[in-house]
Amino acid sequence: MSHILKVALDTPLRRLFDYLPPLQSTVEPAVGARVRVPFGRQRLVGVITGTAADSDLPLTRLKPVLQVLDTTPVVDPALQGLLAWASEYYHHPLGEVLASALPRALRLGVAAAEREERWLLTEAGSLAAAAGEPRRATKQRALLAYLHAQGEASATALAERFGAWREAARALMSRGWIASAEVELQRPAAPAAAVRTPGPALLPEQAEAVAAITASLDRFGAFVLHGITGSGKTEVYLRVIEQVLRAGRRALVLVPEIGLTPQLLARFRERFEAPMAALHSGLTEQERLAAWRDAFSGRARIVVGTRSAVFAPLPEPGVIVVDEEHDSSFKQHEGGFRYSARDLAVMRARLAAVPVVLGSATPALETLHNVSTGRYARLELSRRAAQAQPPTLKLIDLRNHATRGGLATPAVLAIERHLAEEGQVLVFLNRRGYAPTLLCTACGWIAPCRECDARLTVHLGAGRLRCHHCGADLPLPERCPQCGFAVKAVGQGTERVEETLGALFPAAAIARLDRDVVRRPQEAEGVMRRMSSGEARILVGTQMVTKGHDFPNVTLVIVLNADQGLFSTDFRAPERLAQTIVQVAGRAGRGSRAGEVLIQTEFPDHPLLTQLLADGYDGFARIALEERAEAAWPPFSRLAALRDSARSGEAALAFLAEARGLARHTPFGVRLLGPVPAAMHKRAGRYHAQLLIESRERRPLHAFLDDWLPQVEQLKSARAVRWSLDVDPIELF
Repeated sequence: MSHILKVALDTPLRRLFDYLPPLQSTVEPAVGARVRVPFGRQRLVGVITGTAADSDLPLTRLKPVLQVLDTTPVVDPALQGLLAWASEYYHHPLGEVLASALPRALRLGVAAAEREERWLLTEAGSLAAAAGEPRRATKQRALLAYLHAQGEASATALAERFGAWREAARALMSRGWIASAEVELQRPAAPAAAVRTPGPALLPEQAEAVAAITASLDRFGAFVLHGITGSGKTEVYLRVIEQVLRAGRRALVLVPEIGLTPQLLARFRERFEAPMAALHSGLTEQERLAAWRDAFSGRARIVVGTRSAVFAPLPEPGVIVVDEEHDSSFKQHEGGFRYSARDLAVMRARLAAVPVVLGSATPALETLHNVSTGRYARLELSRRAAQAQPPTLKLIDLRNHATRGGLATPAVLAIERHLAEEGQVLVFLNRRGYAPTLLCTACGWIAPCRECDARLTVHLGAGRLRCHHCGADLPLPERCPQCGFAVKAVGQGTERVEETLGALFPAAAIARLDRDVVRRPQEAEGVMRRMSSGEARILVGTQMVTKGHDFPNVTLVIVLNADQGLFSTDFRAPERLAQTIVQVAGRAGRGSRAGEVLIQTEFPDHPLLTQLLADGYDGFARIALEERAEAAWPPFSRLAALRDSARSGEAALAFLAEARGLARHTPFGVRLLGPVPAAMHKRAGRYHAQLLIESRERRPLHAFLDDWLPQVEQLKSARAVRWSLDVDPIELF
């Protein structure tokens, strides 16, 4: 074996590392397998990405691999192609990209296949057992006799039979009578997937969508399933996956939130008799490893997960589905490798030559632009599957109505009417806590966060002031720390709205859905059950209530503080606001009864709201895309953001200014904008800033980044800051 192994390691260095094959080995390690290698004083686990005939370093300086961890590659060629593309597109070191695709246990060297500890007799041990040895050690003799009778046994079986057995085993092993080995666990093959229960009759539009997607099961195609809320997009997914399973292939389904994973898996298990795996951040390390192994072995026929599941191993893929594709949760905002799971899902489908389905009632403007240019095919679902009519939307002008706890009089009267008619009510406010501000009415003091340019939020039930940006947590004061006068909570959060509703409607059970009361998927399921059973009559919630939940008895939706996104400095804010309003409005009237949606606003004449009410999301999207084109914002241009944070504002801006100074000769059409402080300059005790790189075309932008980033990395000022590159940012901080 004269080949040199190219190994990707989990380091921030933008290069591969050369190693010699392991000593005293006649089998060359496979590309995509993990190896343990020496790296300075450390021993790291990396992935073999290829081989070479020579190296830039002399052979005498190359070290051999210490251990080959896999006989079967953990990263197959198709997935390795996707990760290599992602590394290049997002300008991130390949080693870190590969590491992000593997569970932490695998990055530490745990076996990819499930293994078990087994114990067996040696030849000497067999003779000893036949002679009744050892005569004076009862437990050792019983253990030896058991292994003699069984031939071999697992550690689990020995523990069940003998309880504490390892001390006896060690004594027998020291005499050479028994030995242990780690062996790959042989699990029975998964049964062929079958349909457990047939689905409902499809509406004509659903049938057309299923036919279009299944006609492309043997080739790549990107389909935008644009269906109004309640139009039966999930049923389309199920019918397509049914065809995929019948062909002996597998499906990958991405959802934006952990809370949706159990709900979707329940629908799939109700329909299919097939092993499934769930991958999301709410799992323990052991659960994540077990789910990955099910996917890797091919046992799982359907893999459902959140953002990182786009990297799940998937032998013989048949279709990839991205539900609620517009959701910003699909973009990795933090950490080193900042990627879009939706965009990677499209590329993965292209490389695997399978269709990808992007489902949403409010597709992202980039997705609609890809439809208009012919890159994606649009499949329309314009009718609700349950024959219910879309809800009616009305504005409540807050300038003309009194409010109590954030609820205007018309909203209160509407709640009273719908409750009397046995309907359920959903109140949406994208602000958790009791109130966003604690104010002294005497001196004007407002409770600040010392670590952020932000105010502390009042959490009355807990008696705390909390920062929703850095997590700062302080006791709630009774008096102003500056003048000693009484303080009061100003504004509304979900906790205060819940309190107000409880006072107004004491006979109606109220549930709340936000991150203060729901931290685990099981807790969210409990709230869902209370609503589905009718136990709770009113649900108060934040963004969590917009994510695909089905409440058939909700007949009234009230949107509070709809003005929050009307005047943001972020050019995407209107799009996010329109999507939120349409998504939360879609929770109303999904059953047999008509739905009503009331939107409270102080700006009823704002073009976004009037356009949304007059022409729906399509009308809004059409105008929004025209405005983006005029302003040359994405999708009509390409963006990257170089961001940093430092202990001082001057240091944060100085690094970015120095980085900009390196860009003396930019390609035609590439512009650098900034640097500027972030909208929230100080966050979590550090000062944040950003430098935008903009180009009309993708190619010159990436060519510039290829040349520029290595120079940026060499700047001395880079060591004094934390910096990152975000390609295709969806939020401008």
